[in-house]
Formats: sequence, structure tokens, C-alpha cells
Amino acid sequence: MTCSTRPAIVGSFLRPDGFAPPGAAAVLREGSLVAEAGRYAVRALAEHRARRDLPYAGRTAPRRGEPVILVPGFLAGDASLALMARALRAQGFRTYRSHMHANVGCTLGAAAQLEARLESIAARRGSRVQVVGHSLGGLLARGLAVRRPDLVAGIVTLGSPMLAPGAHHASLAATLEVFVRLSRAGVPGLMAADCVAGECARQSFEESRQPLPPGIPFTAIHSRRDGIVDWRACVDPLAESLEVTASHLGMAVDPRVIDHVVATLHRHDVARSLEVDRGESA
Repeated sequence: MTCSTRPAIVGSFLRPDGFAPPGAAAVLREGSLVAEAGRYAVRALAEHRARRDLPYAGRTAPRRGEPVILVPGFLAGDASLALMARALRAQGFRTYRSHMHANVGCTLGAAAQLEARLESIAARRGSRVQVVGHSLGGLLARGLAVRRPDLVAGIVTLGSPMLAPGAHHASLAATLEVFVRLSRAGVPGLMAADCVAGECARQSFEESRQPLPPGIPFTAIHSRRDGIVDWRACVDPLAESLEVTASHLGMAVDPRVIDHVVATLHRHDVARSLEVDRGESA
């Protein structure tokens, strides 16, 4: 997310009418992260035991489609999506990190960094890249798909408030305000006032609202149990919408959500293959 709800800090355009931050107690729902991570551990242990009983040659899943990059949310880094990346690799996907150690800097700067990373992966693999973005990472993915459709094969967003980035919990807003003040004091690498209320914020937001070019499938995953952002802001009318039952943070580790991500990436691959086949037969 790129803003706070305090009017002195955040541009009002980041929270349009009809959206509101989750209530003060909503963040308590994020406590289910413990159970969601435990569910992942149980699944991973069961799969490990099952693989041990297979012949060595059958322990690795066949490679699937385009490469996949995972982009973390605000305050998070690549480590926050490490378990999801591991699960995707077990299903045959070739995954890549965004190289973001902590997603706390200028939004446009983060977008430029992500673009350069996708250019490198696309050149290395000789294909476009599917992007899975959690929270703010999904907004970055959405904007990048608009700006560089030649690099993006499809996007999956997880709890990304694309319609109202400012509709987030007060605790997150307070954290963001601290970053803005530190930036004003001269601390480098943090979101500045322009990133939450100026042209930087406006450009990022408007870019993420543009229609996607043809041929880029887009799936937006949301949860009504989200205790960090207004779940309604995650339902992009231009996307295939998919509802899950998970906390905001838990979407990155809950195996039930990861199953949906796997199925979605596979559908995107199939759609891409059909598009290529139609183009070759035309």
C-alpha cells in the first residue's frame, strides 16, 4: 500500500468514495497467520513423506510454462513469499525473486526496479514472465503489465487494493507516516511525501487503473477476512475475481490459497499457449 489515511500525509485520490479502512479490531483477524502457516507445515511434511516413496526420477515435477516472479507487499521482502515460491517450484514452476529486501521505498522506484528485473528474466528465459504480487506487490505488477506488456505473460494479485490503496488499517497508516517523516529528515530509501500524496503517488495509481493490453490474463484474489485493507478495493472489475478465506498476511502461506495460485498460473499458461497456436495458424 502506498499511503496513510491521515489527510495531511496522503492524497485523497488514493481512497475514493465508497472505500474505508478496516476497523480497529480487524487486525486481530491477522492472528490466523499462525494457523495458516501451520497448515502449510503440515502439507509440506506430508508431501515430503510422499516424495520419499517415489522413484528418484519421479520426485521432480515436469517444468510448466513461463517463468514466475513473486513480488512482496509493503514492509516485506522476498523472504515473505519464500514458502509460496517453494510450493510453486514443487509443482514445476520456475520461480524468481524480485530482489526487494524490503518494499518501503518510492513506488515509482520500486516499479522501475521490478521492470529491470523482468527484463533480465525475460532475456534469460526467452519468454514473458508471469507475476504474482502480494498487496503492494500486486499494484506494482498491475502497473507494469500496462507499461510493459512485452514482458508480462499474466498477473495474479493477492490482497492488492488496486481500487483504493489508501483504504488500509490505521496501524499501517501510522507506520507509513513515520517513514515519510524519516524521509523528510534525510533518511534515504524510504517513501517520501510525494510517494503518498504527490505526482509520484498519482502516476502510480493512475497507471495501475489503466486497462490491460489484450493477451495478458489477470486474476485478483481477495478475502473478506482481510484485516489490513478493505477487501472491496481488491476486486478489480477488469480482473477475474477469486475469493479465498485467509488473512491478509496468510495469503502468502496458506496452502489453500497457494493451490488457487497454482491453478491460476496453469490457466494463464494454457491461455497463452492457445493464443500462440491461434497466431501461428492465422
